[in-house]
Amino acid sequence: MELVLALTVFVLATLLGFEVITKVPPLLHTPLMSGSNAISGITIIGSLVAAGSGFKGLAAALGMCAVIFAMINVVGGYLVTHRMLKSLKKSK
Repeated sequence: MELVLALTVFVLATLLGFEVITKVPPLLHTPLMSGSNAISGITIIGSLVAAGSGFKGLAAALGMCAVIFAMINVVGGYLVTHRMLKSLKKSK
């Protein structure tokens, strides 16, 4: 029963996230990207806790995958935001 509940929450969160992201106008993309990077920083802390919680096997592997994916998200987000802000600067 708990698995069905967890899968239901996951599917609903995925659908809601997709709907919210597709409705964002391009003008708001850069500020929202910076905000999502801050949220991903919180995700890194949570994934580090999960990875270092002392569990063995699958739980430790999933925690490590979460750390890797969260770091890729944060670094990529900052690089994209920096590039977008750099393109908006006036040239000398």
